[in-house]
Amino acid sequence: MIKQSVAIEKFRLTTAEILYHLPDFPTVLQSYIWQELDMQPEFPVLNRFLTFWQQELDGPLHSVRVASKGIMSPVDLRYFDCSFTLH
Repeated sequence: MIKQSVAIEKFRLTTAEILYHLPDFPTVLQSYIWQELDMQPEFPVLNRFLTFWQQELDGPLHSVRVASKGIMSPVDLRYFDCSFTLH
């Protein structure tokens, strides 16, 4: 059980903003947001997706911006004791 939790801790929520050129209008950039659990700093899942993109899709990549955040744990949660009444 401990080994499994250690393996899970390696995964991080990874978000990539992918800018690519439209195939029919090469001067126009389009944005695509990709999000998945992945391991930093190698990002094997993202690299597989980008390899697939380059081999199978028509829109050539312009740039990729990556953000990564550890998986939320119970320690990260905060509870507040308050209520609001809306009319």
